[in-house]
Amino acid sequence: MQLRDKHIVITGAGSGVGAAIARLLDQHGAKLTLLGRRVGAVEAVASSLRQAQALAGDVTSQDSLRGALDQAKTAFGPIDMVVANAGAVESIAFHKMSEADWQQCIAVNLSGCFNTFQACVDDMLLSGQGAMVAISSTAGLRGYPYVSAYTAAKHGVIGLVKALALELAGKNIRVNAVCPGYTRTPLLQGSIQRIADTTGCSLEQAEAHLVKDNPQGRLIEAQEVAQSVLYLLLQRSINGQALTINGGEF
Repeated sequence: MQLRDKHIVITGAGSGVGAAIARLLDQHGAKLTLLGRRVGAVEAVASSLRQAQALAGDVTSQDSLRGALDQAKTAFGPIDMVVANAGAVESIAFHKMSEADWQQCIAVNLSGCFNTFQACVDDMLLSGQGAMVAISSTAGLRGYPYVSAYTAAKHGVIGLVKALALELAGKNIRVNAVCPGYTRTPLLQGSIQRIADTTGCSLEQAEAHLVKDNPQGRLIEAQEVAQSVLYLLLQRSINGQALTINGGEF
């Protein structure tokens, strides 16, 4: 399936992985709707692309999301594909985690994926084809300390992907996930800074701590995640998979 003039929605597209995905899909001729809570950030990305619109949308709110997508379809027509990229993570020891911390993490990372897919699937059912990709994490495949809510949410995303892949396969709609390891983004740079500030180590030492389990000894680049998304959007036979992008970390 080629992407030229396909209407593709990308959530969390204002920076990092979401922006990298947008730039790559733009090179393949897609019509892009970029969603984010900070509309200025997605407008900055959209302004450099061939055919893209930037809209404010909160994936934790079905009303906000559907309102934004109604506006998107007025300009670009029915949705053909979607990339559920929006997410957030905060490091908190489990015994110090509040119920509000837990609920907020689940709302953004798991319910946000559910809301995004559900808001887009009707158009695909009507057209008889489509593809959905969720950006999960290696945290959806294994455990990491101090991010228990995030780990639980990303495991849930992979479960949702596998269930929907089976449910929608007969409708010619594919559903897959990408599971990156630690990826060089502004969000991760903030985490590296906090590690350095908390421990008194250098930024280089803080980054080395994060990549110590990666056999390649490096961070994943946002462009590599984007290339994996492109692959999953194009490959018709791949369905219900969690594609791991982690340099061989297991």
